[in-house]
Amino acid sequence: MAYKIAFLRKGPWPPANVSAVQALRHAFPAAEIIELDLLPLLRQRHLTMLLNGCWMLGEYGCDLILGRKSPRSTFIVTALMFHTFRRLVQQVVRAQKYTFSFQMQSLFDGSTPGLPHFVYTDHTLLANRSYPGFRPADLYSPAWQRLEPSIYINARAVFTRSQNISRSLINDYGLAPEQVHCVHVGSNVPLDLDTPILERYQQQRVLFVGIDWQRKGGPELLQAWPAVLARHPHAQLVIAGAAPRTGRLRNCHVLGRVDLATTSVLYQQASLFCLPTKLEPFGIAVLEALAHHLPVITTNIGAMPEIVQPGVSGWLVEPGTVAQLAQTLIEALSNPERCAALGRTGAQLVQQQYNWQYVGEHMRTAIEAQL
Repeated sequence: MAYKIAFLRKGPWPPANVSAVQALRHAFPAAEIIELDLLPLLRQRHLTMLLNGCWMLGEYGCDLILGRKSPRSTFIVTALMFHTFRRLVQQVVRAQKYTFSFQMQSLFDGSTPGLPHFVYTDHTLLANRSYPGFRPADLYSPAWQRLEPSIYINARAVFTRSQNISRSLINDYGLAPEQVHCVHVGSNVPLDLDTPILERYQQQRVLFVGIDWQRKGGPELLQAWPAVLARHPHAQLVIAGAAPRTGRLRNCHVLGRVDLATTSVLYQQASLFCLPTKLEPFGIAVLEALAHHLPVITTNIGAMPEIVQPGVSGWLVEPGTVAQLAQTLIEALSNPERCAALGRTGAQLVQQQYNWQYVGEHMRTAIEAQL
């Protein structure tokens, strides 16, 4: 049967939004997949955009005034935007005859009555309650929270990147276990299939990749770095994605935003990957690092313990613990042979379980069972 699939997303960013549609094309080679980017369509509705600015103030006014949230982070997570997205999707989807619809992430309800619908997400809002330092004020508005469950309830199946989010859907939202499928995720950069030589790990080059500097634990990494240099004065820290001010911190190189090709080269040049994140539904940069034979230091939260096995592919530290982070970095850089061994194991894990072909095949099996 030749399927026609409506692939719904806010836009092509982040890269997983592109990788996922490629996985579906591979899994459904005879299908016609129509990519529907919603944000460009939404921006054409000037009156709605203007009205939502006022709506945002009504739902998040105190948070915005106190600096707890930003307009950029709250603009599309209002009740008005939730309903607008759903009406927009239904108008676009109903104009053609689709076999099913498929949406990336869970910031809107892309379902259309009578049409089988599927969701692929790396997070739920209520999963945030399990992170250290959680405050109820960190969640989206109560009005948006009341609407969020419909995203999952209206889907025939919900695909997740981690068991952590699968458990949240079942325990926090009451979904039946058979409705939830952990299919994992693949790397957005090409896999490095060549086993690196030991010299790469002897270079003591630590890599951080992440845009959200505060949330990804960047400040804690900078605080730990002087202690690392005291033991390893030739170690180098490379920061990609974010562009923090590092003052006169030695051996620290800030690159800011880089493209995927450059990111892949940075992985290939690094000795060790460090992401001491404080809130992480699924750190795809960790997966990419493992795919490039890099041992990983990250935190014991979210999906990280599923991806990084202590003593097997890396190390886990508690979030916000600068002294523990520094000591772990020191120990890792002191033993390049161990780093090389952990890097080999991590790369094997990614190749076997975390790849887009695996994701697409498992999605197809679950989707066809619902059609």
